[in-house]
Amino acid sequence: MTTLPLARRREVVAALRNGTVPRRGIEALATGLDRFERAADEDLAMVASGHGVFKSVRGEYGSGKTFYSRWLQHRAQTAGFATSEVQISETETPLYKLHTVYRRAMENLRTREWDDGAFRSLVGRWFYSLEEEVTGREGFDANDAALLSREVAEVLERRLAIVSRTMPTFATVLRACHGARAVGDHAREEGFLAWLMGQPHVSADIKRAAGVKGELDDSVAGSFLQGLLAMLQQTGRKGLMLVLDEVETLQQMRSDVRGKSLNALRQWIDDVDGGRFPGLYLMVTGTTAFFEGKQGVKNLAPLAQRLHVDFADDPRWDNMRAVQIRLLPFDAARLAEVGRKVRDLYPARDPAALRSRVGDDFITALAADVTRGLGGRVGIAPRIFLKKLVAGVLDRVDDFPDFDPVEHFKLTLAPSELTPEECEAAGVVRSVDDIELALSPREGDAPGGS
Repeated sequence: MTTLPLARRREVVAALRNGTVPRRGIEALATGLDRFERAADEDLAMVASGHGVFKSVRGEYGSGKTFYSRWLQHRAQTAGFATSEVQISETETPLYKLHTVYRRAMENLRTREWDDGAFRSLVGRWFYSLEEEVTGREGFDANDAALLSREVAEVLERRLAIVSRTMPTFATVLRACHGARAVGDHAREEGFLAWLMGQPHVSADIKRAAGVKGELDDSVAGSFLQGLLAMLQQTGRKGLMLVLDEVETLQQMRSDVRGKSLNALRQWIDDVDGGRFPGLYLMVTGTTAFFEGKQGVKNLAPLAQRLHVDFADDPRWDNMRAVQIRLLPFDAARLAEVGRKVRDLYPARDPAALRSRVGDDFITALAADVTRGLGGRVGIAPRIFLKKLVAGVLDRVDDFPDFDPVEHFKLTLAPSELTPEECEAAGVVRSVDDIELALSPREGDAPGGS
């Protein structure tokens, strides 16, 4: 049985009900990941010792790439790391625009203590620790505000020395942020924090007060990441795990954008291996086609060379320490096991009644039915299976005492609720109303061009 608190169980179930991967609580659903634990923990230990690690994860649709990355993020947070996840896309977060990737990473920064606003909380905790260090000295008069301010400023400068060596501007704005905090100028403090996070449109007054100019761009975003890693170390974090998810979207981008993005990924690998980012665990996830197809990694020979791994015919002998690891598709047994775990963590009014009416045999049968409906491709089935289990079965059993899933539940798979991959597996065609049209030209396209 799960040990997740009630609020977290409701959060997990709500995500599955909507057909998405839960952000938190994923560890309660983990199946078949034992084979990765040893190598993953070794990688985290290496990062904690001051090194950088790059890892790529490949798998077909439905193999659980996002699930795996969030399971590992939970493991990293438990070990004392900060984590962040960035979805790569052509319009929102192009991989080659490092300043945008940095901004998204800062917006999504999380720790074990803080799920939202982690960067602001970490900076606040850091400033508070400076004051504690000073006021904790024997015989120090904490009522002398002027003395406290001077002593804290001296400690701040010593702490910032490491950051200054890495990124002087990052340290400068942190210094200004502390000054605004000391005098209670919360508006300026927030403005300085926004600039450190790479937010656009920070006012000129804020930047002038901090002694900086312009917006954060690609030329300094990498240095800001170095500054963040140094600050994380100052706040007692062991490092940062950064996940760049769905990099396979690069295959659908224009050739020039794809080329720049692939080269940016190659540069990431070289920078991590070259020691530029001590304390960074960088992971990218993508489909097998991205790693093996001509529109993906193989489109840039130096990148393909860095990511090449000889996978054995038998996945039992896969090297989990390699730069690239592969996830295996779900099989029927794993699919049913996940279903049982979802049932057991479901926040039911009467858990015993729920378990009695939604038995193991029913879950196994439902998994088989969904798989048959998707052309027998069990690897495609997890998302829609768990959605049907929660919304179609568990919710109804919990709400209606006379609902018998064996008698009353009927499985349907509507094209409008399926992803393109699921539609293909089911052998159905989505209606015209389901087709998304691009009504505005993409960046770089001529108006009216083809």
